[in-house]
Amino acid sequence: MKITVAGETKEFNEGLTIAELIKQENIENPDYITVSVNDEFADNENFSSIELHDGDVVEFLYFMGGGSYGIL
Repeated sequence: MKITVAGETKEFNEGLTIAELIKQENIENPDYITVSVNDEFADNENFSSIELHDGDVVEFLYFMGGGSYGIL
């Protein structure tokens, strides 16, 4: 099946879960990642049970905190 991951279409075996995709893609800091599938956020507690399907579009998102030190 073909899945678009971070803008790149790739071929994967059927039955792939989000958790397996994270491992296959060697994602850094997987505990701090948010995943969207077809523009909908996936619950990170269910990554191991959410199966991906042919044509899905997956994005990995990292939310970073920050501030504006010195800006008035």
